Amino acid sequence: MEATVVHFRQGRHHQDLKQNVLKVSNSAEEAKKVVGKTASWTSSTGKIIKGKITALHGRTGSVRVHFAEKGLPGQAIGKKVKIE
Repeated sequence: MEATVVHFRQGRHHQDLKQNVLKVSNSAEEAKKVVGKTASWTSSTGKIIKGKITALHGRTGSVRVHFAEKGLPGQAIGKKVKIE
């Protein structure tokens, strides 16, 4: 299954590079099935960054992902992520 990186989770003063929001599907019921799975993003150089899907984000089929490493770079916004 694939998802798209929509944006980084942000607050009023800080942007959290480790917490990202992914668009999985058009319904929350389908997105609820992927909570707990692993998401992996591959860079153009071949580096793979993995994260864990932690929770739903809203009711439109988006989920929150926590990337344990440094987080995703800005180039990842709009790109595809593989869900396993």
